[in-house]
Amino acid sequence: MFTGLVETTGTLASMTRTGKSAELLVRCGLPVAELERGESIAVNGVCLTLTDCTKGGLSFHALSETLNKSNLGASVGRKVNLERALRLGDRLGGHLVSGHIDCRAEVLDIGRVEDDYELRVALPADVAGQVVMKGSVAVNGVSLTVASLSRSDFTVRIIPHTWAETNLSDLQPGDVVNLETDMLGKFVLRQLELKGDGGGGGVTMETLFKAGF
Repeated sequence: MFTGLVETTGTLASMTRTGKSAELLVRCGLPVAELERGESIAVNGVCLTLTDCTKGGLSFHALSETLNKSNLGASVGRKVNLERALRLGDRLGGHLVSGHIDCRAEVLDIGRVEDDYELRVALPADVAGQVVMKGSVAVNGVSLTVASLSRSDFTVRIIPHTWAETNLSDLQPGDVVNLETDMLGKFVLRQLELKGDGGGGGVTMETLFKAGF
């Protein structure tokens, strides 16, 4: 489990294909002495298991499903966001992020709004019902709040600190980012579907009460 608060960035130095899977090597400044083989680290928001850690970098094994769902396969040589797993008792400064990517989405536009940056991202139809105004969404593993929303896209505002400390500042229109929608919203929608209230219109307080929430 993660928070969407990126600790540092690294570079995806190499990806070696092993059939449909791949071995990834990430070079970064995470303290090797504090890391353990088998622990979970989010790489661009993707929960991966650390298979080896040396001064040469961090090694991960990525399954075909991971490569198909995420942008890691196209990120060799590029900066990636890194976050170690949440520990019990840690402050939850972002939102609950599982590291299970829902989809990839295209960056449509990047702009400035006063001192902040604004990112407009395409919204794939299969996850559109899981994104709500002022709700949380993880973009390349960064916890952000939805600032505007339409049927086909959404925008998020990014403060200068987050912009400078993550790989969001490297994005260009046309690039692809990893999206993970809010897991709490997914559970609500699933309950509504099971109770026959999930089709058609939006989720209202009345339907939530009927579903037992």
